[in-house]
Order: sequence, then C-alpha cells, then structure tokens
Amino acid sequence: MKLAALFSLLLAAAAPAYASRAPRELTYTVTMDPTAAAHQFQVRLEVPKLSKAQAVYQFAATAPGTYQVMDMGRYVRDFAAFDAKGKPLGSKQLSTNQWELAEPEKTREIRYTIAETWATPVPEHNVYLMCGSSLEADHALVNGQTVLGYPQGWQAKSLRLKLNYPSAWQVGTVLEADKQGYYHAKSYDQAVDSPILLGNLTSTTTKVGNADVALYCYSAKGQVQAQPLLGSMQKMLGAAQAFLGGDLPVKRYAFLYLFSDKGAGAWEHSYSSEYIMREGALTPEFGQNVVDIAAHEFFHIVTPLNIHSEVVEHFNFVQPTGSEHLWLYEGVTEWAAHMMQLRGGLVPLPDYLSVLHDEEQTDRAGYDSTYTLSRLGLKSFTDEGQRQYGNIYQRGALTATMLDLRLLELSHGTRGLRDVLLQLAKKYGPDHPISEQNFFQDFTALTYPEIGDFFKRYVQGAEPLPLQQYLGRVGIRYEAEHPTGHQLTGFGSVAYDRHEDGSVFIKQPSPAMQAAGILPGDELLAVGDEPVVGPAYAGLSKSRMAVRTPGTNLGLRIRRGTAAPKEVQVKLTSGEEIQRYYFAPDPAATPEQLAARATWLRNL
Repeated sequence: MKLAALFSLLLAAAAPAYASRAPRELTYTVTMDPTAAAHQFQVRLEVPKLSKAQAVYQFAATAPGTYQVMDMGRYVRDFAAFDAKGKPLGSKQLSTNQWELAEPEKTREIRYTIAETWATPVPEHNVYLMCGSSLEADHALVNGQTVLGYPQGWQAKSLRLKLNYPSAWQVGTVLEADKQGYYHAKSYDQAVDSPILLGNLTSTTTKVGNADVALYCYSAKGQVQAQPLLGSMQKMLGAAQAFLGGDLPVKRYAFLYLFSDKGAGAWEHSYSSEYIMREGALTPEFGQNVVDIAAHEFFHIVTPLNIHSEVVEHFNFVQPTGSEHLWLYEGVTEWAAHMMQLRGGLVPLPDYLSVLHDEEQTDRAGYDSTYTLSRLGLKSFTDEGQRQYGNIYQRGALTATMLDLRLLELSHGTRGLRDVLLQLAKKYGPDHPISEQNFFQDFTALTYPEIGDFFKRYVQGAEPLPLQQYLGRVGIRYEAEHPTGHQLTGFGSVAYDRHEDGSVFIKQPSPAMQAAGILPGDELLAVGDEPVVGPAYAGLSKSRMAVRTPGTNLGLRIRRGTAAPKEVQVKLTSGEEIQRYYFAPDPAATPEQLAARATWLRNL
C-alpha cells in the first residue's frame, strides 16, 4: 500500500461517524498499520444509545477452548470515550479487564489501542500463540477476544466488523463480508469464535460432502502453499466424512495456517481452526503431522459445536469457568482424530497401537495418574489444572478408546462411541446444550446401565484403565512391562518426570543411580555428552548404549534444587530389555476375537 493511501485510510477511520445516524448494532473498526504502530491495533467502536446498565466496558478474561487465563485488559492502551460530536467523555479503569464510562448515555464512540499478544511481555499467564494476536509487516492474526470487548450486558448483541489493512493483503476467515466490507456476527461469542488471518496468503477450496471447505496459508519463507497442503489433507477429510456418516454438521469451514519460526499448536472453533506451526518443507512426514493435528481440530465440528454443556453455550468471559466434560470436548476428539484415520485406511493398525503406547506412557510417566478427568476439566483454568492439562489428550483419548470398546461389547458390535456421538449431535446440536450436571446420567440412559459405572470409575474416578481386559476382547495384547529377551546396557529401571518446559527430572532413580548419590527430584541435564531435552526424553538411544560396557561408568550431569549443576558417575548395568506399555496384535487371537476386531475397525 502506498503511504498516501494508508494515511488517508487512517484519517477516515478516525473521523466520527454519527452526524447522520445512530448505529443499531455494535460497529467495530480495527485498523492494522504495520508501519505506524508496530504490534498494536487501533480500535474504534460505534455504539447505539447506552444506559447505565452498559456503563462498564468488558474485555475478555478468557475465551472458549483456551482453558487459560488471558486477562486481555493487560494489553489495552489509551482507552477513551466520546459523544456524538466527538467530544471526549470521562472513563476510568475499574479492574484488569473493565473500564467504566463516566457518561454512558452520551457515549457514542469508544476508542482504544490494544497491543498484540505475541510481542507484548507479561509477567504471568502468557496467551497461547494460537489463541493470541500478531501484527507484522506482511501478515496479521486476529482472534476476537484479543482485540474486541463489549459493553457489559451486551455480549449477545449483534455486531459488524470493518478491517483496515494494506490493500495487497488477503483475508482468511469463515465470516462473510457484505458489499460495504463489513463482517457480521450475531454476537460477541461468534466474533470470538471466528478467527481472522490476513496478509500475503495463498488459498484454495474444496468440497467435503455438503460443506464448502477453504484453506488459507501464510508461509514466511514460502515453503508451504495452500493447494499442496490441502492435497495432504484430502484423504483425512474423506475419512472424516465417512466417519461422520456422509454429510458434515456444518455448511462452511475454514482452515487457517500460519507457518513461521514459531510452533505452538492449534485452536479449534465451531466453523474454523487455526494453526501456528514451524515452517518446513512439505515432506510426507511434515504433511502427516499437519494431518494429525488438523484431524483433531476438524472433529470439533461434532464436539463441542454440536455437543456441549451450558458452560460453553453461555460462556463467561468475565470469570473463567471449567466444564467437567472437558474429557468429551478434547479427549474424545483426540480419540476420533486417530480412529477416523485408522478406520479410513490412512494408517495401519501397528501405527495406531503406537499412538496408544505414547498416550499410556505419557499418562503414567508425565502426569499425576490419580488426578481425575472430571477434576481436570473443572480445574482447567487454574494453575493446578494447567499442570495436568496436557493429559486430557493422553488419558482422555485412552479413556475414549476404552469407552468405545465397552459400548461395542454391550451392544454386541452394533453401536460404538462414534454412533453414540452422532446420536447426541442430532439430539442436541449447536443451539441445545447438554446438562453440565446430569450428562453422565443422560449418556447412561441413552446407552447401557454399565456405562454409568464406567464413568464413575474412569472419568469421575481415577482407577487404572482396563487396557488388557478390553483390548484383549479384540485380540490386542497389552502388557505394562514386556520382556523382549534382548540384553541391554544401561542404568536399570528409571522413572522420569517430564515438565512442559522440556526439563526432565528423575522421579525414581535406579539402584545404580541411588548408589551414585542421585535422589528423586534431581534434574537430569545431560547423559554423557548428550544434552537432555524435551518432555519425551526416555534415555540414550539403543545404538549409543550398545557400545557401552557393563561395569563401566557414565557421567550424568544433574542439578539439585538451586545448586550448581554437577557431574555424577553412574556404573552401567546389564539386563533384559523391557518394553513398557506394550501394545501389539495377538498372534494367538481366536476367531471370535478377530471378528470383534473387524467390527471395531470399521465404521458401523
């Protein structure tokens, strides 16, 4: 965009717009100028006549699907209110996320600057990148709750949104613009539920059943383009369509991808999803990683879009409130993301069993296995819940796997979890929430009495999942410890505690480590000359350990508390290799087990 054109655009955005009319709905104008106000959005809000009940302007403390405290008021700068003639009116900040208008009845315009979350440091509760906002020279990411607020009491009021941005940019969103360029949302909730990616994008579209699906892609170095990326996803989308029985429960959907030097993950929405991923060449491995993540986010068109409780339906942007049924929204969705690919023939059974292995290993070694899924959901917005949050994708998915097998058993192979989900989606849909308090009973009444016991033991309680029993019915072997018959050199049996920041602590040292003075809680920094990094660390590779000699020493670099790191020599031992959390097809499966497996592996 030329400088002169940009300057005139900003002047137009700043001019009062009330000489001829009063707006009937909230009208936001968001100006993105990557040159004049780096990393900040200029927001102008035209409001209908307010009453004293709307004297407080509210910014979001959180947002649906983030399960974190956001406190967007921390990013607000220069908040001001004006009357119909542009005369300044008073206002004051009441709390982190609230501003009080001195004269709400006279207020016709609110202006403020709000900093993007990516480049603005805060002392705690950093906003996840995929849930935040960013403004750069060639692109921007706008999530509604990071830019927009609302007069208190008007969360459900309709609004329209005008975006001012460089003319060369393309806009990617599921929202549709009218002839004047305004994007319309029926409520603040829908605006938050509809992220926007702008900039130098590539885009493409496809049809999945009855749904129009669009894909928008920003790639900093141009390594990922929309069309080949969608090509990597086509089989997954077809598998999702088959898994859902044909037509999709949405008419439009948008994938928004931002590839750069940062990787954070993805965030689901009712009719779109957004992804913040490290850029790389679109190899088959890279593409499969994209597909696995997209399969999870895409299935959210079932839950929570069509199956959600009142906590989600009437979302509280002021006070973060957890739902006990987070296991349903995220755990079941993670199960479906992998199961739809297995049943669709995209991945073979051994690869799916590897997923189960990883989920069980992470649940047992990385999180508190006594922390119930119900409690995790209710506490998800707290620091306590955040420490356990990642397990909703691990034990949550494993629990859904067991629930599916239990339903198939009780129905004699005629109805699994997929079928119950489709029945629930049809019964409730986007506009009729399930009961937060009574859903377990309602689900049980819809299925079998034994399912109530399942929920009490494995969702509301934290009993170990019956992996061996349930998987055995379909001819799959599970062993917590599986002797391989091979001799290995190593430290012996060690349990690690992996933290979300990538640090690794020794939860239970082996006898050889104890003899060297290592204690539970010591942080493991390096083994030999190999640094220890990442939450998936499981020791030196077999090839590195194979050249070691039992009885010799190997240095471990550890840190205890706040003391300086030190190196400890540990004597290596030799023992039989034990595979932990072993999943494999049983070669001795009976005809009955194989028949049950065939039923489990097909879309009923």
